Amino acid sequence: MTQLLLFPGAGSASTHASLVAIAAAVAPMVCVREDFPYRKAGRRAPDRAPVLLDAVRAAAEPMLAADSRLVLGGRSMGGRMCSLAVGDAAAPLPAVGLVLICYPLHPPGKPESLRVEHFPRLHVPCLFISGTKDAFGTPAELQQWTATIPGPVTHEWMDGKGHDLKGCDARIAALVADWVAALG
Repeated sequence: MTQLLLFPGAGSASTHASLVAIAAAVAPMVCVREDFPYRKAGRRAPDRAPVLLDAVRAAAEPMLAADSRLVLGGRSMGGRMCSLAVGDAAAPLPAVGLVLICYPLHPPGKPESLRVEHFPRLHVPCLFISGTKDAFGTPAELQQWTATIPGPVTHEWMDGKGHDLKGCDARIAALVADWVAALG
């Protein structure tokens, strides 16, 4: 049985409209939408990466214990943390796929500060959904760096959209549902 675990971006919660739409689109598949510790504590500033990665592992553990095939992902920072957990050199989190919505390739205006060091260790299928006007990475930049991922990579572009992908929730949900179903 395949299950889906999703995390929100730094500035939102698991109640984000696109995550809710994805959960509805993949039903009856189990889809857990999880918040990071800082959000659960009512804080706005994200925890450091080790705390965020521990939260991903902790949320994934019971799902993996249920002998399920796990697909991980989320929006922006949430997806990035999931990809880091799967691409961990010492102890990669077992997953059958990654759903990366608005992957933050680099901070806006800082294309030299790439967040791709783990890409060559991603051996699972990856779905990247991004806006063509995302300040966190252009389509050309994203395609350049995702070419370093050994696993199969699928790109879906939201034409004219920025990092928030405003108004695209239904399309995002349908794309994720179809992609996850095709994993088998």
